Amino acid sequence: MITDEKQLPRRRGFACKQFFVAHDRCAMKVGTDGVLLGGWAPCESARHILDIGTGSGLVALMLAQRSPPDTLIDAVDIDADAAAQAAGNFLASPWGERMRVFHLDIGEFIRTDPEARYDLIVSNPPYFAPAVACRDSARETARYTTSLEHPQLLRYAAQLITPDGLLCVVLPYTTGQDFIAAAGEQNWFLHTQIAVSDKPDTPFHRVLIALSRRPGCARHRTMSIKTEEGSYSSDFKSFITGFYLKY
Repeated sequence: MITDEKQLPRRRGFACKQFFVAHDRCAMKVGTDGVLLGGWAPCESARHILDIGTGSGLVALMLAQRSPPDTLIDAVDIDADAAAQAAGNFLASPWGERMRVFHLDIGEFIRTDPEARYDLIVSNPPYFAPAVACRDSARETARYTTSLEHPQLLRYAAQLITPDGLLCVVLPYTTGQDFIAAAGEQNWFLHTQIAVSDKPDTPFHRVLIALSRRPGCARHRTMSIKTEEGSYSSDFKSFITGFYLKY
């Protein structure tokens, strides 16, 4: 478990109402994908949450703010700099005592505690297929599926999820449809799908997906991040209220 960086200077990062996310040591910076996942993932009744590929820790911190005060949150990242930075961000937040970071890949993490189970697992996973090698190896790990292929993620999550738990991810829209199909092959069931566009009547570019091990009636809906006029939509505001400084 990572426990260093107890003092967090105001480095380049992302300021929220109740916490600050430094991300200068992370290959992938704070972005809309993480905000969508952290603002949406159902955590109101979660007691044990796992963030796979936590990066700076943004999603885990948003869930810590939204979840009950006794919820325990674990986060895993294969990149040493990202894990250390997430640890610093957690310790500087109001919820540091119930958050832990592990510098491990998810397979190694499972082997450290085979009995661990989570009622909510979240991930903003890599989604670029291997192509031309990236000159930044940390960025390649964060972006390319060579570090965590989606069928692997589904298999690992199946070992960690409680019977009634949810696996929640954010992905590009087309990639997300492939992810749902792959999940079905591993006996996951679609619980919720939210197709996300930038504005109304523009193509969907992201999708929020919740999967369950139990069959049920899947919920489908759409949302846009902005209105036609360019201001944030009411749906997106419902995700960022309590986090963004102006909302």
